[in-house]
Amino acid sequence: MELTPKISKNNFYSFLWHAGFLALSRPFMDVDTIIPAMLVDAGGSAVQIGIMTAIMVGGSSFTQLFFAPFISNYHYKKNFLVLGINARILALLGMGLMLIYSPHLPHPLIIWLIFILISIFSFSGAFANVSYTDILGKSVLTESRKTFFSIRQVINGVLLFLAALAAKKILSLTGYPDNYGYLFLIAFAALFVASLGLWNLKEAVPSKLSVQSPGHFLKLIGEEWQQNPRLKYFLGFINTMGISISFLPFIILFGKEIYHTQSSATGWMLLIKIIGTVTTGFLLFFLAGKYKYRYLLYGGALLTFISPLVLLLPYQLPSLAVVFFFGGIIYTAYNISMNGVLLEISGNTNRALYTGIAGAGNILPAIFPLAGGWIIKHFGFLPFFALFMIVILASLFFIYKMDCKK
Repeated sequence: MELTPKISKNNFYSFLWHAGFLALSRPFMDVDTIIPAMLVDAGGSAVQIGIMTAIMVGGSSFTQLFFAPFISNYHYKKNFLVLGINARILALLGMGLMLIYSPHLPHPLIIWLIFILISIFSFSGAFANVSYTDILGKSVLTESRKTFFSIRQVINGVLLFLAALAAKKILSLTGYPDNYGYLFLIAFAALFVASLGLWNLKEAVPSKLSVQSPGHFLKLIGEEWQQNPRLKYFLGFINTMGISISFLPFIILFGKEIYHTQSSATGWMLLIKIIGTVTTGFLLFFLAGKYKYRYLLYGGALLTFISPLVLLLPYQLPSLAVVFFFGGIIYTAYNISMNGVLLEISGNTNRALYTGIAGAGNILPAIFPLAGGWIIKHFGFLPFFALFMIVILASLFFIYKMDCKK
């Protein structure tokens, strides 16, 4: 079946439906604030924060390398997308119920259940993302993609802001563990409604890349590596700039250990991060068709580099607020540019393969939080900040070499 403007329009709005309700769910399960704060309140250590961040950020993306060969063998991938989303929904339901009934559970079991449920949530999301990227790339007309990314950010921004206000209120109404339990149950409901948009997708264009074995998959990666010079720089970029997404959970730990922040402060940090996301989304929406991805890449790298320096200023909570505001900008710029560049350097037949390759590029983002937790435990936050800034500085080289045209 050919991709027609009518089918593209249906998929355009289906993706927006999913994006909107997904945005409503995100503040209630935010990986930069809610989840690390919940783990700290449950008694988690710096090392456990590092492990959790590694699972949520780099580790889950790295598993795309293993999911992509399997999914690439199928012409249509909608069923895999729905399967991954449903697993995430059930994980959120389990997390909410577990937290509410956690006073009746032994402490070690609570920590283990948190890790198990978050792992299911993260890995199933990576599984779904392989199909999501493939379907988005072939089910929405090329000329509508940048408009889609921009409108999605605006919708996300508005709904994220409203949901963040609600999440902040819930955090202050009750204490641990009920407040976090309610947050995850609301996230479960919103993500369930979001999944209805994916059921409505029409996967018009089949795409299949035959992969006979893991060895064959590695051979295909090698061929793409040789034929597409930009691929190696793209992997270098996400291996360096990718650690920016794992920075804020450690700042939650920094605030609780150094400034002794409480749940109410966590709500404020979440809200400020969302304001940064909303502001950037609106700005990029009005500049759609005028900005180029490389400007987003350079701007995000600059803000990421100076974020640790802001924390060294003698202003405590205002410094935290600035860093979380920067965090919202960085996340939005990285999300738009990363997806846009991936679609730019790949084609319809190999897009699932490239999504898997991009997962392989998350080796350093998977390792860095583990190293960060260990460094903080043994040497403190300053050496961690220094290492973080060095890696981000290296990302500038890869941004330059990618030479994004669009």
